[in-house]
Amino acid sequence: MAAHRPVEAVVIGASAGGVEALLALLGDLRPGYCLPIIVVLHLPDERRSQLAEVFAKRVALPVREVQDKQPIEPGTLYFAAPGYHVSVEQDQSFSLSQEERVHFSRPAIDYLFESAADVYQQRLAAILLTGANRDGALGLSQVKQAGGLTIIQDPDEAHVSTMPRAALELFQPDCILPLRGIGRLLVELEHIQCC
Repeated sequence: MAAHRPVEAVVIGASAGGVEALLALLGDLRPGYCLPIIVVLHLPDERRSQLAEVFAKRVALPVREVQDKQPIEPGTLYFAAPGYHVSVEQDQSFSLSQEERVHFSRPAIDYLFESAADVYQQRLAAILLTGANRDGALGLSQVKQAGGLTIIQDPDEAHVSTMPRAALELFQPDCILPLRGIGRLLVELEHIQCC
């Protein structure tokens, strides 16, 4: 497995079925987990997101909704706010924008993955989970081109397999794993970086 390299950040994209997948994936992380995890989950943008509040009760990491110009802190779980694309800047802070939707989505997974790949390059792990459109496939391929670690949820296990299958049509990711395997990989990545 290509997981045995240090990473400095983890980005995750999900859509339909994503809340359940993320709870399964992140619920087992222990207090003090040292890597930042940045998540784009497709949501309707006409109302405020409750994701940060929901996950704060279920995971051991501090949970924040992304704010413009906010520095990315280790050991923190970040969720994109509805209605804004999230990019990672060269100084490892966030930038929010309201540019056109990508695959009918804002925030778009591709925006996050592409900008994070540009900043972190081979020190990035990107995970694409269940979802009903093609968002994230192109961004994940750019993470691969930049030397980062690419992981998709096993399409046979995904609630909706469209997103992981779209990535497979473009390139061969480093890992195709069930949620349990991705959870173990997150722990491995932390040990490589933080121990």
